[in-house]
Amino acid sequence: MRHLNRRHFLGAGLLLGATTLLGKESPEKPITIPQEYKPPIIAFPEKKPMVTISDRPPLLKSSKGREIFTQAITPNDEFFVRWHLPDIPTHIDLNEFRLEVKGSVNTPLSLSVDDLKSKFEPTEITAVLQCGGNSRKYYAVTGQATHGVQWDHGAMGCAVWKGVKLKDILNHAGIKESAAWIGLNGLEKPAMEETPDFFREMEIAEALEDHIIVAYSMNGEDLPYLNGFPIRLVIPGHFSDSWVKMLSEIMVMDSYRKSFFMDVAYTVPDNDCECVVSGSDFEYKRKPIAAMKVKSVIGYPSSNTAIKKGSKVKISGVAFDQGKGIKEVMISLDGGKSWTAAKLGQDYGKFAFRPWSFEWEAKAKGDFTIMARAINRIGNIQPMADEIGWNAGGYQYNAVDNVNVKIV
Repeated sequence: MRHLNRRHFLGAGLLLGATTLLGKESPEKPITIPQEYKPPIIAFPEKKPMVTISDRPPLLKSSKGREIFTQAITPNDEFFVRWHLPDIPTHIDLNEFRLEVKGSVNTPLSLSVDDLKSKFEPTEITAVLQCGGNSRKYYAVTGQATHGVQWDHGAMGCAVWKGVKLKDILNHAGIKESAAWIGLNGLEKPAMEETPDFFREMEIAEALEDHIIVAYSMNGEDLPYLNGFPIRLVIPGHFSDSWVKMLSEIMVMDSYRKSFFMDVAYTVPDNDCECVVSGSDFEYKRKPIAAMKVKSVIGYPSSNTAIKKGSKVKISGVAFDQGKGIKEVMISLDGGKSWTAAKLGQDYGKFAFRPWSFEWEAKAKGDFTIMARAINRIGNIQPMADEIGWNAGGYQYNAVDNVNVKIV
């Protein structure tokens, strides 16, 4: 059983509108808001103190900044958190919790977590979980605004997921010949009836792929509550919007069902660049985001780091893609005029972070920009910032990463 006290769970976050809640009158003079808002750092259950962008729904990222990406596996207590709807259960009794499998199946199922662990063969996969809006703030280089939380690189992590293959569950239920799609729902709910459920869909053929699992374990432990306890869907290589947390329902359907989070939110223009070429974003036919794009992020050093002249600096970070595998990571110290290969670290699997490092001797004083660019095994390469296509949702940002340092 997981039982989190609602007062501590939600009260740990930002007390928005506190003066109203306390019954105090608003001040006559307007409050001056700093130009750059810095979210507080707060410790939630099962988490180290994390940067709290919102507490309802919880949106958290590691307080370590880029440093969290100097390691291939992200610790559970520092793994980012992103929910969509504010009504999240704070008490789940595993004796009562069930995953319902219904719709166009021969035998509807009602599975407990113990059923998943005892009746199905376990499987493990190491995979990157990345929010579709991760790195959204960097679209600012295009000169155009984007909707949504202005994430830096903090809305991603990599973990070892253990659970049951989704196809084994579906085969156990028996998929009818008429079935073409599955719909997925979790326990997070909207605060108002008018707000749509966070409902996701995938084609049957995709659902039967070998690497998609219903996970009950993360890095050798039960899923953290805020990362989807007791079970969540894991779709390696895809953005996290379809990795449904607190998964409670699998509906096998004969046809696609239109829904807000598939047809409006988390969508991009349905063209080759998945970007706006001219005109307005929503003048374009839409498609949901799915497979991630090749990407590399610098973990060390961070921007504005001062480095002593003559020091030997180990530049490091991680790279990943949609599951084709990383071929190489290239480093530039001259604004992209020339590139040198970094050393790739241990390969944790084609869906995982691939750590990399580059030894640099800081010989001259001055300001330097370190750039990192990943290339995958099918030749996809990170675009430069001025080459990336813009979309209003700020999704799928994967331009070459860079940090500015000073040699002193």
